Amino acid sequence: MIKETAKAQRAAERSRNAAIREQERHLRLQRQYERENERAIRQSIREQKAYEKEQKVLYIEGRKEETNDYNEEILYRLNEFKTIISETLGVDDKISFESLYKKDEYPAYVEPHVKRLPANSIPERESFFAGVAMEAPFIEKITGLGKKARLRSIEAAENTYNYALRNYESAEMRRNELIKENETFLNSARAEYDEAKRLYLEEIASHNSFIDDFKSSYFDKDKEAIEAYNTLILERSNYSDIFPQTFNLFYLEESKELLIEYELPNVTAVPKNKEYKYTQSRDEIKGVPFKPKELNEIYSILVASIALRTLHELFEADHGNHLDSVVFNGVVFTVDLSTGLDIRPCILTIQTKKDEFTKFDLARVDILACVKGLKAQLSPSVTELTPVKPIVDLVMYDKRFVNERDMISTLDARTNLLEMDPFDFEHLVCNLFSKIGLESKLTRSSRDGGVDVIAFDPRPVFGGKYVIQAKRYKNTVEVAAVRDLYGTMMNENASKGILVTTSTYGPDARSFAKDKPIELIDGRVLLHMLEEQGIYAKIQL
Repeated sequence: MIKETAKAQRAAERSRNAAIREQERHLRLQRQYERENERAIRQSIREQKAYEKEQKVLYIEGRKEETNDYNEEILYRLNEFKTIISETLGVDDKISFESLYKKDEYPAYVEPHVKRLPANSIPERESFFAGVAMEAPFIEKITGLGKKARLRSIEAAENTYNYALRNYESAEMRRNELIKENETFLNSARAEYDEAKRLYLEEIASHNSFIDDFKSSYFDKDKEAIEAYNTLILERSNYSDIFPQTFNLFYLEESKELLIEYELPNVTAVPKNKEYKYTQSRDEIKGVPFKPKELNEIYSILVASIALRTLHELFEADHGNHLDSVVFNGVVFTVDLSTGLDIRPCILTIQTKKDEFTKFDLARVDILACVKGLKAQLSPSVTELTPVKPIVDLVMYDKRFVNERDMISTLDARTNLLEMDPFDFEHLVCNLFSKIGLESKLTRSSRDGGVDVIAFDPRPVFGGKYVIQAKRYKNTVEVAAVRDLYGTMMNENASKGILVTTSTYGPDARSFAKDKPIELIDGRVLLHMLEEQGIYAKIQL
């Protein structure tokens, strides 16, 4: 019993010791796991910090690259301005009339692919009766045995042959139909090709005939052909998209002078900032703007470069020696913030002769010095679009204008304006405003768009374009006529509208015109204006 008890105690002691060792091993494993977990957390934190640091470096590099892109864009735009003239010097601006002709480059006919239809095999009768006894054998003749079987074989062979023959005839009929369809298709395709080619050749012939006429008219000094040729020259001039390349031109045959009104790019074409800088501490990309003087100089050089390039291209391309001189008026399309109306102030005007200008070496000139040497009028503040008076105003050569007749000299105190011809009355109104001091032009009656007279006040501050309507009326002029005049003003981009009548205006008409740049001249005021010019007439019903 003592031995057993001791043995049991030793076994219990071993169990306790084993449990303690297992618990200690578990604690060691847990501490090891915790240490490894702590190492993993520290490693993750280090990696996160490294990643964040790397991302920050990449972000800063990206912002610097963005700044460089802005600066490269500025340099590209400014370099583009510097090459405006040099680009055209390396190009022959003449238009070869031969290059305007179209050539016969119509593709050769290619027959459409159609599937070949092989001929069907004709069934051979003999092949269907091979092995079939057509003649009765000796035994059959004597005994009659096998006759029915032989006749059935002959009948079966005959039926099979007839069936094959019908299939052949049906297939051949379908084949012939497909052949006809293919022939129709090919004939139709050829006819379509021939018709398309005929139309193409007719178009070429018509175009080339037009070029023949255009070429002959140009060298025959036809005004419209010369204007069209010079329009082609300017349209072919290769500028970037920021340049409007919109213009009007008019050729004076007597003086061999070309007048051009050319729309210049707005000052917004010049970059607002000279450079961009990135401040890392504030994470800010900030532009360094041009000083007003710098911006004015850059924009002045830009508009002057366009003017010199235009003059160079026109004179160099003058095939027929039709141009003795060119007048260039550079205008900018913008909005008058005081009125909300569209305006086109002229900020550069040049007049130069061909024999003088072609002596210049434009590759070596100072742009602004060159235009000043040409006695050009350049706005003192081009960025503010301060206008200058055009040397020759293109609007004075509107194709609607007609020669006016002198009606004033035919008037005396006995003349009743109500009895005048309506067209004579329009000439009289045009004469009157010319005597007052305006540059007045009479428009064609059938194409005036509601305008009878267009007048220009040449004064630099108070001047502008006026539209004048003359109405030889007996009855009161209603508000509808004044509304029409106001609409015409908007359409003509005029600064003032004047309505002249031999009668009077209703209260609605005067009320509509009250707050607008419209002047209403009735019969009484008209007679007074004539008297101020020493002209006497009357208005009598």
